[in-house]
Amino acid sequence: MGTKKNVKTADHELLSLRRVAIDTYRENVAYLHRECELYRAEGFQALSKVLIESDSHRIHALLNVVDDTAIVAPGELGLAEQAFDQLGLGEGTAVRVDHAEPPASMDAVRRKIGGEPLRLEDYRAITRDIVANRYSKMEMAAFLVASGQSGLDREEILFLTRAMTESGERLHWHEPLVVDKHCIGGIPGNRTTMLVTPIVAAHGTLMPKTSSRAITSPAGTADTMEVLAEVELSPGTMHKVVRRERACLAWGGTAKLAPVDDILIAVERPLGIDSQGQMVASILSKKLAAGSTHLLLDIPVGPSAKVHHMREALHLRKLFEYVGDRLGLHIEVIITDGGQPIGRGIGPVLEARDVMAVLHNDPDAPQDLRQKALRLAGRILEFDPDVRGGSGYVMARDILDSGRALAKMQAIIEAQGKQTERFEPGHLTHEIKAPRNGVVSAIDNYQMSKIARLAGAPMDKGAGVDLLKKLGDPVKKGESLYRIHAEFPADFNFASTLANNNSGYRIGDEVAAEGPPP
Repeated sequence: MGTKKNVKTADHELLSLRRVAIDTYRENVAYLHRECELYRAEGFQALSKVLIESDSHRIHALLNVVDDTAIVAPGELGLAEQAFDQLGLGEGTAVRVDHAEPPASMDAVRRKIGGEPLRLEDYRAITRDIVANRYSKMEMAAFLVASGQSGLDREEILFLTRAMTESGERLHWHEPLVVDKHCIGGIPGNRTTMLVTPIVAAHGTLMPKTSSRAITSPAGTADTMEVLAEVELSPGTMHKVVRRERACLAWGGTAKLAPVDDILIAVERPLGIDSQGQMVASILSKKLAAGSTHLLLDIPVGPSAKVHHMREALHLRKLFEYVGDRLGLHIEVIITDGGQPIGRGIGPVLEARDVMAVLHNDPDAPQDLRQKALRLAGRILEFDPDVRGGSGYVMARDILDSGRALAKMQAIIEAQGKQTERFEPGHLTHEIKAPRNGVVSAIDNYQMSKIARLAGAPMDKGAGVDLLKKLGDPVKKGESLYRIHAEFPADFNFASTLANNNSGYRIGDEVAAEGPPP
């Protein structure tokens, strides 16, 4: 596209809109050429916020300055893909560019940095400005760090949850019982949701499951389900799937449920931030926006889990129950063993393999994944007033053993759209060996997650770790403990070096070996 003359009006200089094929991952980015007359006249600076508008269309964006006319010419304004789609105008449209006013809600963020508790209106203003792309990622990081460092009291968590819920669409199912299940994370391979959902839906209970992608873990439910089916469903498609199959397993981002949460997650992920207050607000806002009435919350506890001690788990349970009670969401919390990874696979492809093995009742399927899923599904089935207390586990087991859960999962996959791309475990492999004879006495969840993430998970579906030994298993010197899978040499080398330096496994004496606590 050649250089265009700027179109002059009485008060503004107009630029010709151009789409720039760059994925800026949940951030609106605009591009001006350094020789653009408007750039020089208005004193724009790189990384400043600008307002772009034409008639009733307007967005905020972060400005980048370029010197290459192949990207954008002096008479043009370039917009990266997200910003271009959000503005909703065609290439060549004349647009105005002005300095953006700083978001007024930054005053509340500065007060939070100073340790001051914020009010509901403060959080509403912050979430509105974030959704409107008035915040840069640096400003969002400041908000997240301030919330994590000075902490959120329980009233603030309630306010933030309410504000995040109000930031987008809310689904209404017009049924008295709409269930959901969530694990707070920290346990790699813990893909119970993909088993619980088809079991519960096969019973007939409504379970519209929307999940986030991984923040600090090697895979989230949406990342793993994407190996099998489409997960980016429009609200209309999601409604059709749920009405037809009584459930879905979808990513919450495209449904525009609590969209501020997805924007913040994009900042939290590279920073590794996952504070308790933010976590409670993130989880509950998504459940409320999805129209849930009843939630089963799984809090794993273990030395290398996200929650280390029972007292911390009990405190977290009280927070969830406090916020849920005030927002009309019935919450039941179950505290589970978080002493080791669940299942054998860590990473999307390997976790999907484990899930399907359980659904097929494969005798070699990981039994810990099967048993935990049945326990959770049984508790959810007991939300149904027609199910007698204590009978849920047996009902869940019968649904799984009969093949009804597998049939329901296959129906959900077909309804959402079967994945057309075939994913395989990464072809680059490296096995970590036992340094001596003994038994596996400890597995570090955090280290195993870190190794899998360095291998490329969850961005590379086939990357991750395949566990060959679990707690209590006897091993001989030189026997393989686990296998690393990677798609790319750089990731493979990073993960292998980390694992060689610290395997994440502890090998103890046979006589001292114990399995995981009950």
